[in-house]
Amino acid sequence: MIEIVSSERCTRCNICVHACPTNVFEIVDGGPPRIARQQDCQTCFMCELYCPVDALYVAPIADSPLTVDEHAEATQVLMGSYRSAIGWGAKRRPTAAIDASYELLERAH
Repeated sequence: MIEIVSSERCTRCNICVHACPTNVFEIVDGGPPRIARQQDCQTCFMCELYCPVDALYVAPIADSPLTVDEHAEATQVLMGSYRSAIGWGAKRRPTAAIDASYELLERAH
């Protein structure tokens, strides 16, 4: 579930607003997008993936909102971590070449 849009990191590009399939965000004039409908978040990570500055944190396992301190060191490490883990973004190594999940399809057919 989406937990944080960092006002310090956000460039106000609103890519996350447009990437979200469930319309969780609202555009705010002159500010970062607002998490307006958090309960509608499906934890698809699309917003975090498309954020070019790692300004978002999506909690991977959350059925309800969590209390997350944006400024805590542990949270800072997590922001954009999914995007980093799959290799999206500048100076990151794409992980598609090491993904062997296609073998499951080959074995099933």
